[in-house]
Amino acid sequence: MDLMPGIPLYQRWRALSMPQKVAIVEQVADFETQILRHGFRMIGALHASPDSGKQSHDITPRQIVSRYFFWGDHFNYNVPRGPFRGSHDWLKAYLDIIALDHVSDRVEAEDEEDKEDAERALQLFCRLLELLPKIFPPLLNPPERTVLWHDDLSLHNILVDNDGNITALLDWERVSTMPLWVASQLPKFLTGATRIEEPIRDQYGDESLEEAAAARQEGIDDGLDNEGKTELYWIHLLEYEQTRLREVYAARMRQLRPEYDMEVADGSLKVDFLEALGRCCSGFYLSRIMEWVEAIEMGDFCRLTDVLRSRSL
Repeated sequence: MDLMPGIPLYQRWRALSMPQKVAIVEQVADFETQILRHGFRMIGALHASPDSGKQSHDITPRQIVSRYFFWGDHFNYNVPRGPFRGSHDWLKAYLDIIALDHVSDRVEAEDEEDKEDAERALQLFCRLLELLPKIFPPLLNPPERTVLWHDDLSLHNILVDNDGNITALLDWERVSTMPLWVASQLPKFLTGATRIEEPIRDQYGDESLEEAAAARQEGIDDGLDNEGKTELYWIHLLEYEQTRLREVYAARMRQLRPEYDMEVADGSLKVDFLEALGRCCSGFYLSRIMEWVEAIEMGDFCRLTDVLRSRSL
């Protein structure tokens, strides 16, 4: 594959002005809108098979190539890999992998604490499995409508020229067709903590030469110029910019796709369920996720992020 022109947006981000960043976000929204116009049926990776006697190809979803389905031991698990008729079947396979992971963790536990952690995760798995059909209907005919969704559109996967114009979007090899509720999420480079107040540069400490040298020695030097300020300043500045740019993205999507707000609202509970699966897989925040599951089952449709922020471990 030929190298595309441009450099990762991650390396240019700090040097770009806010109007340039707004233009990039709006262009990504334009791209996303174009992609959403091309619909499919079923969940899976796109596969082109020659159509006999014709010059065209039949492009259809086939077996999924999601990183989660092939990561580590997951490659050898005996679980369905698609194509899936709908969200229920896809997420059920996701849950099967989580169960196999935690059963293995319980068997291989080195002490009682590790065993208890695995058992708590399995208890949460059971509750999520019970909740699954309440949110996602198990029987669908015809198969669910889907769209192509890039789930890792990070600053590293967007290439730009020296003026900040997008030249390419990278990392499509694990992209699959996903239900519209999945595609209602923000692109990855706009996700992050909410920060309303702009960080004041002078209120942050200066980075010492020793700190800079230590970072390079630990292998975390990313080639970015901190301009003498601590890394915390740049983290907070990025959060502030992301907070502002999320509204820019939403406004552009509303302009191009009038039904955007409704799609986001309709998909919020489903997106939270997917996020709960990811956190259950990692083994973090299990007690909080259990609280969220119990609240949903009682008809309190709170957002998972609100539960994670408001509850203590």
